[in-house]
Amino acid sequence: MPTYEYKCVNCGHSFELFQSMAAAPISDCPKCCKDTLKRLIGTGGGIIFKGSGFYHTDYRSSSYHKASKSDSPVVSVPVDNKTSSSEKKKD
Repeated sequence: MPTYEYKCVNCGHSFELFQSMAAAPISDCPKCCKDTLKRLIGTGGGIIFKGSGFYHTDYRSSSYHKASKSDSPVVSVPVDNKTSSSEKKKD
């Protein structure tokens, strides 16, 4: 549930209200009790996606990336150069 900012046009009283997105904006000022309240357009909060279905590296710190690189083993694949392709065809 988001927090909305309201300001009264009549008395200038401003406040924040935590309410559901489906709830209708309130119009009566709690201070002067007049029908002059306006909901302000705010920047909103940042959204952070967590849980399954998102990339696990999206919000990792740089120290995590450095540690993961140092922990990963270097894999080398040995190459057998003793037999050539022409020798394999003779068999």
